[in-house]
Amino acid sequence: MQLYLIRHPAPRVATGICYGRTDLALAEAAALAAARILPQLPAQLPVFTSPLRRCRQLADELHPAVRSDARLQEMDFGAWEMRPWNDIQREALDGWAADPLGYTPPQGESVAALQTRVLDFLAETHRAGIERAVLVTHAGVMKVILGQVQSLPPRRWMALQFDYESVVCASLDPSAIAART
Repeated sequence: MQLYLIRHPAPRVATGICYGRTDLALAEAAALAAARILPQLPAQLPVFTSPLRRCRQLADELHPAVRSDARLQEMDFGAWEMRPWNDIQREALDGWAADPLGYTPPQGESVAALQTRVLDFLAETHRAGIERAVLVTHAGVMKVILGQVQSLPPRRWMALQFDYESVVCASLDPSAIAART
């Protein structure tokens, strides 16, 4: 399965703010980002997107028939959403650092839950016979997929970084998700 992973354009949010599931507007018009990204993509591939505006607006500029899937949303940081990272209790951040897969922010979701839903999406897409696709999504989702592609341990894939509007081509061996089908 060949995937073109695209991180959404920069959202309109102050630096240093924790956001994940919050539905933020884009800092600039999606058409401008699409013009920069389209030359990097093969024509005629299906496009799947997170339903959050910062992804959906770009996806709509890239393809006339986008498929939205909630499993491609960013991690839900719960009570941490839209708070400055510096205002989140040090003990809570230390708890997350000690158990990065299992720790759940208050009223949020764990990285393990994010991983499960993303891998479920990939398995379902594979079962549907889709061998090549574009995913307009978030850094957390991209980390999960590339961690799977590269067989990285969680601490390594969770440390991956992606700029806004990054386009990463990844080839995923179907056997890597076969256990989920």
